[in-house]
Amino acid sequence: MLIKREVLEAIKAGQITLQFRRWTRPSVKAGGTLKTRVGLLRIGRIDEMRPEDVTAVDARKAGFRDIADFRAWLNTMKQGPLFHRIEVSYIGEPPSV
Repeated sequence: MLIKREVLEAIKAGQITLQFRRWTRPSVKAGGTLKTRVGLLRIGRIDEMRPEDVTAVDARKAGFRDIADFRAWLNTMKQGPLFHRIEVSYIGEPPSV
């Protein structure tokens, strides 16, 4: 799952707690972790849903100003057969090897 640097920083700061993706199949698993440029993220619940069911609250949790901002972003994304709502949170720095 590729996430832009500014979004990663907002997740780390606790300002963003959701992500949305169109996938043919999910690339992360609920309960798993994702190593990123800012540290480890915890992947929480993953729900398949329809884009039109995204609420204003969910849009803001994903870093959008409102539903219109979310829909503008969605229109720039590649099409995919499945749409997912993904809970994310920052865990911390990865353990040293």
